[in-house]
Amino acid sequence: MSNPFVPPLPNPALYTNQHHEISVAPSPALNPGPDDCVVHMRSNGICGSDIHFWHAGRIGALEVTAPHCLGHEGAGEVVWTGASVSHLSVGDRVAVEPGVPCEKCRECSSGNYNLCLDVQFSGVPPHTGSIRRYHVHSARYLHKLPDELSFGDGALLEPLSVVLHAFERSPVKLGEATVICGAGPIGLVALAVAKASGACPLVVTDLDEGRLRFAEKFVPGAIGVKIRAELGPEEMAGEVLKQVEKAGGERPRVVYECTGVQGSVVTAAFMPRPAGEVMVIGVGRQTMNELPFMHISMAEVDLKFINRYHHSWPAAIRLLQHGVLNLRPLVTHRFPLEQAVEALTASADRNSGSIKVHIEDREGLKGEAVREKSKL
Repeated sequence: MSNPFVPPLPNPALYTNQHHEISVAPSPALNPGPDDCVVHMRSNGICGSDIHFWHAGRIGALEVTAPHCLGHEGAGEVVWTGASVSHLSVGDRVAVEPGVPCEKCRECSSGNYNLCLDVQFSGVPPHTGSIRRYHVHSARYLHKLPDELSFGDGALLEPLSVVLHAFERSPVKLGEATVICGAGPIGLVALAVAKASGACPLVVTDLDEGRLRFAEKFVPGAIGVKIRAELGPEEMAGEVLKQVEKAGGERPRVVYECTGVQGSVVTAAFMPRPAGEVMVIGVGRQTMNELPFMHISMAEVDLKFINRYHHSWPAAIRLLQHGVLNLRPLVTHRFPLEQAVEALTASADRNSGSIKVHIEDREGLKGEAVREKSKL
């Protein structure tokens, strides 16, 4: 049997609780099993769901009822391996695929393990998240990072996987116009993937002028359109489609909705051409109203959704490794682990100018890993 893991350093973690407070406190105890690894987390991204668990205390039926460690976008180095682990060794640099399915149910056996009802997903109550120094995770869902990628790149693989799954379900073709609703981190990744897929022209919408200007710089050629609150959904959709047409594009077949906000989903529903589709990538509230049912029905528009991802990490790694995508500009703010509260606060503050906030831990970083300092 493997020796038990004894943390060589303190193990601080980022918590929220049922009182909507956030703090850095010692991590829950580590109890790795024979199929697990312990990863020294070097980079963690903050997701909108982390903020939602803090502010709202729940996402759907998933509720924060006690102090809860956040985080599910991470990468680091293996510092301990279980007795049954043969494909990973201490010192390997890995990205963490945060969902560990049961591997026994119908969904798992069909390959759709993202739909497993018994998935243990890092950072989702009651499962401990990865924004801590040492994190226990199933070795099967750890992915080696090639030399070309930094820990920061590894932490970007999770949002990229979300988008890749959406594009797998709703691919866009070469030369097709498309619209991305929302210029937050997921919308910006979707914009980059649409560009890499050969879609053109590309239009991105948002309420925030600063986010639109960032999008136009991040993906040259993208056209930013500001959402005008005084316009109704159908009228606003018409304004967006005018920009598509002005740029030489036809009415899009696929529209990617990346906010999950009711008004944006309703507006997006008026954008596709007949027999087109709206791919909703954003996560919204539990019940959504005001969908234009008859328009969607009469136009045979498919309203589609995703739940996380499956089998996407190898492809996501290759896309970054070979330079097909460069997502590093999305990381606008970096904080040390000890300042994780400040990191979460900055990520939640639209006035901070943040796009993607990363929490880094360089404690004990030495040897070959020093090269990460220039990449993070």
